[in-house]
Amino acid sequence: MPSAKPRLFQNGRIASTASPELRAADVLVDGNGVIVAIGEGLSAPEDAELIDCSGCVLVPGMFDLHVHAREPGQEHKETLATCAAAALRGGVTGVVLMPDAAPPIDSGPLVKSAMDLVSELSPIPMHQSGCLTKGREGKEMAAFSGMASRGVPLLTDADRPVPCPDLMRRCMEYARDFDLLVASHTDTPALSKAGAVNEGNVSYRFGLPGIPAISQEIAIDRDIRVAQHTGARLHLQQISTARGLKSVQIAKEAGTLVTCEVSPHHLVLTEQDLRDYNTHFKFNPPLRPAADVEALVAGFIDGSIDVLASDHAPHTEFEKSSDFGSAPFGAAGLETAVPVIHDRFIRAGVFGWDLLIERYSAAPRRLAGFAPVAIAEGEKAEFFVFDPESETPVTRETMKTKSPVTPFLGKTLAGRVCGTALGGEWYGQG
Repeated sequence: MPSAKPRLFQNGRIASTASPELRAADVLVDGNGVIVAIGEGLSAPEDAELIDCSGCVLVPGMFDLHVHAREPGQEHKETLATCAAAALRGGVTGVVLMPDAAPPIDSGPLVKSAMDLVSELSPIPMHQSGCLTKGREGKEMAAFSGMASRGVPLLTDADRPVPCPDLMRRCMEYARDFDLLVASHTDTPALSKAGAVNEGNVSYRFGLPGIPAISQEIAIDRDIRVAQHTGARLHLQQISTARGLKSVQIAKEAGTLVTCEVSPHHLVLTEQDLRDYNTHFKFNPPLRPAADVEALVAGFIDGSIDVLASDHAPHTEFEKSSDFGSAPFGAAGLETAVPVIHDRFIRAGVFGWDLLIERYSAAPRRLAGFAPVAIAEGEKAEFFVFDPESETPVTRETMKTKSPVTPFLGKTLAGRVCGTALGGEWYGQG
């Protein structure tokens, strides 16, 4: 329900995609959650709540295109409510949910059921994606028509590839006819096998089975070729190698309808960060060598990489406590994405808020078929307040996710999301 009390966010600086420069201004939000005035020295209505934003940046709400909320079916890992709480703590005001629920979301009725649950339990917009194949088994197409009629923003088998190229071809042809985005987890199972980390010096040193870079790179090339043949819109999830990125760049230059995403952990961590068999660093695709990370950062800046996406994939600490080879891939990422990028890049002057807003707010919304949000008069309030001089301690106690498993656990990141405004609500973080 919207608040009956207006709020005046005072003495802040507004970030946008329009310029790397920050605009000093107050922002007045009425009781209906609409921004009614922006300017310096605004007068507050008598009943307004005053929120001091001195030294802080007001940033449009982020939108995460790749989130595993685990509900329904795996509530021991995460729930829609704890996922939303983690998102709000990270300044994320909308997400696309992967369809790897139990059962997998592969039909119109299951999409409706999932969205009914979201409307009941989540304070933020959550948009349910659908499966490419029935049960995410990679054997036959899912029910595209029913899912399209329910408004899914994209189709994907989440963290599973579609092994058969002919099946992928038919999926793309139908997706094209329904004007649906195909999001592909690019992996070649015959090459990845039971791999746990990047194949190379680190895998040899730790005695762990490796996942070669070509496992992703061959799959990227295959799916790009299929997209070129069918004319479908293709989105490559969690790109992780320089050669894979080069394939995307060449395809874009040829006019292929292809986009790609990268995770914060693939931008700031390398395989060398893996120590003591810490399973919090086990991802699929795995962390790669420094040369790949450097190429990904360059691609993120020049626009070859379209989107930042957390791949928020929480697992319980018990599940992650098993040996490295047996532990599941993935970690929580929603509430650390913005502080990690600020800590590593924005604070260091590598790029500004304008680029992060484009990659993690505007571009993912456009890909999902939604209009970008902005801090502007007449718009719904959908922004967060970020204090660059504060800190984000990443601890089990401070994290909102139900499964506080992250490679950044125990770290202190520069900058902090102080709170998130969404419509008439203010989710202050204390």
